Amino acid sequence: MTSDNSRKVTIAAIARLAGVSVPTVSRVINGRSDVSPQTRERVEELLTRHGYRRRPPSMRASSGLVDLVFNDLDSPWAVEIIRGVEDVAHAAGIGTVVSAIHWRSSSARQWLHNMRMRSTEGVIFVTSTLEPPLQAELRRLNIPVVIVDPAGVPPQEAPTIGATNWVGSLRATEYLLGLGHRRIGFIAGPPQLMCSRARLDGYRAALEAAGLGVDDRLICQGNFYHEAGFAGGNHLLGMADPATAIIASSDQMALGVYEAVRRRGLRVPDDVSVVGFDDLPEVRWCSPPLTTVRQPLAEMGMLAARTVLRLAQGERIESPRVELATELVVRDSAAPWPPRDAAGTPTAPPAG
Repeated sequence: MTSDNSRKVTIAAIARLAGVSVPTVSRVINGRSDVSPQTRERVEELLTRHGYRRRPPSMRASSGLVDLVFNDLDSPWAVEIIRGVEDVAHAAGIGTVVSAIHWRSSSARQWLHNMRMRSTEGVIFVTSTLEPPLQAELRRLNIPVVIVDPAGVPPQEAPTIGATNWVGSLRATEYLLGLGHRRIGFIAGPPQLMCSRARLDGYRAALEAAGLGVDDRLICQGNFYHEAGFAGGNHLLGMADPATAIIASSDQMALGVYEAVRRRGLRVPDDVSVVGFDDLPEVRWCSPPLTTVRQPLAEMGMLAARTVLRLAQGERIESPRVELATELVVRDSAAPWPPRDAAGTPTAPPAG
């Protein structure tokens, strides 16, 4: 057939000939898996016979949606990432579908089914490990993927957006060392996350550069949530030789440390200095305002959204691995050690 005839072939016409619905033909054309093999074969044969020409990926019709997938949504930092994605999506006239799948196989399967049924411009995964079956299905469907703070080694073809976690933790530790602290505790994030491991490594590197040995007893395992900060703070302050400063790998854990300090009848920063990581909006309003490492969460979401929309248009991404800069934001939760009186004279620290 001529190119003029091929343009006259419509999905509706193919659907009538195949005895199926228009959405079914559309699913076959878009490579979706929710079509029986017999129906797919019949539709494919008719598409070929009548010369239907599929649009290349860069010319495909817009679905008007982008998927943003979290492991959990019960954290304020998720809101900051959503805000960044939404800003870019709204400007592009695109809607955002936010999901939390907890990486249980049943949740992942349900999400994948829902995503197939409505189509999407692309998917942004946050702190996620993409299992091979999911990778293969997204690749088969030709759906662009971007990963924010990957949990493990990401697929080679998937761009990643992160922050300079190692440098941020290094700077926080150096800052406390400069204030005279030598017993610096560290409450780490989930060990399976690359960002958590980078923050712990930055802490270790600063101590080693200062000629101090790393005391593993001063390192506690956490999970980014308040309860882990409270437990870690209690442990570090209850040691025979307690920490004089504590770095928490998230602001939420830092606020948990605040509560551990309060319940012991101590004060921040008079008796123990505390530094967080994230710079969530609320930490400037706590008492005292929290010194923390600013992670540009909204900017990370914005860049992830721009990247996935570029991929959806068939554009090439110049830098598949991007780390945005972190910044130490100094407020009032850290003070020199040992404590000093109003005249600047060192005083005896309280018992832990």
